[in-house]
Amino acid sequence: MKQKRILITGAAGFLGSHLSDRFIKEGFRVIGMDNLITGDLKNIEHLFKLEQFEFYHHDVTKFIHIQGDLDYILHFASPASPIDYLKIPIQTLKVGAMGTHNCLGLAKAKNARILVASTSEVYGDPLVHPQTEEYWGNVNPVGPRGVYDEAKRYMESITMAYHTFHNVDTRIIRIFNTYGPRMRLNDGRALPAFIGQALRGEDLTVFGDGSQTRSFCYVDDLVEGIYRLLMSDYNMPVNIGNPDEISLKDFAEEILQLTGNKVKIVYKPLPVDDPKQRQPDITKARTILGWQPTVNRSEGLKITYDYFKSLPPEEWSKVPKEFADSKYSK
Repeated sequence: MKQKRILITGAAGFLGSHLSDRFIKEGFRVIGMDNLITGDLKNIEHLFKLEQFEFYHHDVTKFIHIQGDLDYILHFASPASPIDYLKIPIQTLKVGAMGTHNCLGLAKAKNARILVASTSEVYGDPLVHPQTEEYWGNVNPVGPRGVYDEAKRYMESITMAYHTFHNVDTRIIRIFNTYGPRMRLNDGRALPAFIGQALRGEDLTVFGDGSQTRSFCYVDDLVEGIYRLLMSDYNMPVNIGNPDEISLKDFAEEILQLTGNKVKIVYKPLPVDDPKQRQPDITKARTILGWQPTVNRSEGLKITYDYFKSLPPEEWSKVPKEFADSKYSK
């Protein structure tokens, strides 16, 4: 039987590298693509020796050429942290708009099925809780998060346009907070920020009063949801995340307990447009895909902490000053 070929954009990133592992395990020939603006070749160096993996150092906002047949595309190329939005806002918009357009054009040309990685950020600072796929969101298009939020909202729109107008076989996943090995330790998001501070013996920084909530999904669970959605017949957006909601104050306490660190929790002003609540309604994932998360947070956090702890101490560097920039913080 002919080996299926899949293109994974953003393959050197946190999620892209885990997806590359999974699809190789499933018997696919994986073509990884990344411009390495936020990705890291260390995440996929273990794959270079494999005959069924090939890598292209390429920016998907430029024309994409893949020789031969292509069965599937996973479009996961995108900066994905608040620090990135400040440092590379134009690139963030371009990969969501032009990059998605190029991937959809490739899917049309190759008659390939494409899954695009959207995000819970399309819901903005939600006025509906938990968030269902039918909720249209509460997004500030001109705020510091707007470059990411609106890029992903446009991504969903153009994907549906290609589906309805060109009959491209599309899938849309809305990813909620995900964590696990290969995350960038200092990208400004709560989980790696807390662990990085704990490793350095610093006080843990909670923005606002810590009452804002997040729902953390372990990466293996997310990858399983992505795989099931890609192989399903469902074309509308699907939330994939863990509905086990926790306040950031309580989460910081969990990190302190995990690390055995004796530092304090300190509070700083809440960043602009920071969502107050984030919890997925995963009814569709349960009913359509038969999917729900299986890794509990204490188990996943221990694996993630052990991974970060194994990194060289020089990689425990401080969070870049851009995260406290006045353009982002109130």
